[in-house]
Amino acid sequence: MKSQRIIRHQDLICMDEHTSECNYRIDLAYARDDNLLFGERIYKEDAKLWLYKDLAKIVFIAARQCFEKYGMRFVLYDGLRTIDAQSAMMQTKRVIDNPHWLEEPRMLSPAGAGGHPRGMAIDIGLEDSNGKLLDMGSAFDCFSEQSHREYPHPTKIMDNRSILNESMIYAAKYLNIALVLLPQEWWDFRLPRDIYEQYAPLSDSELPQHMRLVDI
Repeated sequence: MKSQRIIRHQDLICMDEHTSECNYRIDLAYARDDNLLFGERIYKEDAKLWLYKDLAKIVFIAARQCFEKYGMRFVLYDGLRTIDAQSAMMQTKRVIDNPHWLEEPRMLSPAGAGGHPRGMAIDIGLEDSNGKLLDMGSAFDCFSEQSHREYPHPTKIMDNRSILNESMIYAAKYLNIALVLLPQEWWDFRLPRDIYEQYAPLSDSELPQHMRLVDI
């Protein structure tokens, strides 16, 4: 097996620093006690949302495009999810009480797997100019058939999803960067597996203190 490349912390972009210029809002889900999936806080209260530079560029352009064309604002829920954060998720009461979540087809990836621990996946919702969340057919992190991208929702919901999808696809094509829309989750956009698996997943110990998501 080929050795994986190391992601430099300089190649991770703090999305919190660009909210005004790019017209998006950050609601870092796992820094909240009331997140839907786990019901308890995973990240530090002062945690920031970080993305690998290529995906960050896509989000910057897509968010501006969405706001200018549709008057809708991106809500960013999660990006980099370190190995340590993923491990903490596995230790929550809800996951322990629901071991089937870790069985195929998985609801949760094992620590170190997927795009998130490389900053190469982003979870996004939409809100209107008044800050009201758009109806996307399910809540973020609600794992059900209704969350699948192709689930046959009423037209208005599918239109809302199309706005989000088309904005991200437009930006990826403009930058000539491949982008994957995860079929099971309307909110998940990521770089392809053959790209992110070239890189080793990140742990908090590899990051400067101000970039860490959990206390170690």
